[in-house]
Parts: sequence; C-alpha cells; structure tokens
Amino acid sequence: MFVITKKINIMNKTELIDAMANNAGISKVMARKALDGFIKSVSQALKKGDKVALSGFGAFSVVERSSRTGINPSTKETMTIEAKNVVKFKSGAELSDKINKK
Repeated sequence: MFVITKKINIMNKTELIDAMANNAGISKVMARKALDGFIKSVSQALKKGDKVALSGFGAFSVVERSSRTGINPSTKETMTIEAKNVVKFKSGAELSDKINKK
C-alpha cells in the first residue's frame, strides 16, 4: 500500500511579516509592530478569559482541558496528565469559504 503525502509549506513569522507588508503597502518594520501588537493584545485578552472574535476570520477562546490518564512512551507507565487551559480557534464562514474555493 502506498501513501501519497502532500508537502505542506509552513509560513513562519518573518514570511508573515513580509506578506503583511506587501499586502498592506507598508514597511516591514510597521508590519512587525502591527503583528507584535496583535499577538500581545490577543494574548492579554485570552489570559483575562475573554474571547477574541474577528468577524469573517474567526474566534479565539480559552477552554479547559480536563486531566486525563496517559502513558509515558519511554517507560510505558501510566501517568496523570494535569488539567490545563488551551487556546481554541474556530474559523469564520468567510475564511472557510476562501480556503475551500476551487
């Protein structure tokens, strides 16, 4: 049985800044400041327990992942994985439509 895999390109922060600068017609310095400001603002809001919704793009929220039992891959012993808060992203309808257009 053959499995065909598609190579996925990953855009890093520098490439995102370049794309933002190009698409917005601003300098890379300004794009970096805008991206850093966005990340800081979203992080602060989520830390306070707020939800961040960007109409047409999506929404960021925090959900609590309950504790669960896992297996240590090295020792094969069972262990308890503690509960923690994780960030969840739900895409908006416009974003979903854009990535699903053929």
